[in-house]
Amino acid sequence: MGVDMEPIRRFAQGRLSGARASHDWDHTCRVYNLCMHIGGTEGADMEVLKIAAYLHDIGRPWQDRSQGKTCHAQKGADMARSFLGTYPLSREEKKNIIHCIRSHRFRGNTPPQTLEAKVLFDSDKLDAIGAIGVARTFQFAGEVGATLHNPSVNPAHTRPYTREDTGYREFKLKLSRIKDRMLTREGRRMAEERHAFMAQFFERFLQEHEAMK
Repeated sequence: MGVDMEPIRRFAQGRLSGARASHDWDHTCRVYNLCMHIGGTEGADMEVLKIAAYLHDIGRPWQDRSQGKTCHAQKGADMARSFLGTYPLSREEKKNIIHCIRSHRFRGNTPPQTLEAKVLFDSDKLDAIGAIGVARTFQFAGEVGATLHNPSVNPAHTRPYTREDTGYREFKLKLSRIKDRMLTREGRRMAEERHAFMAQFFERFLQEHEAMK
């Protein structure tokens, strides 16, 4: 008999009750669904992947409250280690789940090593690009009080969690690079399509913003 997912689901949802909308429970559910698709296609351990997908962002509220000083992947991995202590999982399964959470962050310094970690990484990144990604990046910019656009400043010289942290900044510094960082075949296929839409959107965005001058 497998692990009962409902308590894990409730735990994760509870930890995300105070999260900003750009990284809330809805984001976790979309990542979970992407994991189920990519994991099934790639032949991943689906029980490990389900648990990791539900728990992957439970440390996010701590990162937001610290204005980025706390790494949500590391915090979430620590929280998951404690939470999963008594669950009927093998030592290797628990280790894999914690690794999945620790390594899912794009800007992190722990590369995904297991298939399940690679699937979670790709699924999380897919939710950051395409139409959903465009919507979320502007949503996050609004959450931190950023301006709509900051054309007079090189994005590379701006700071996160400030008025400079615009949607376009996120696209230039992170989102535009995601398709080249995908780790699974299915993830790469899906990322190509989403990237194309997103790149077209930001090209049009710059054209319209320039026309306002």
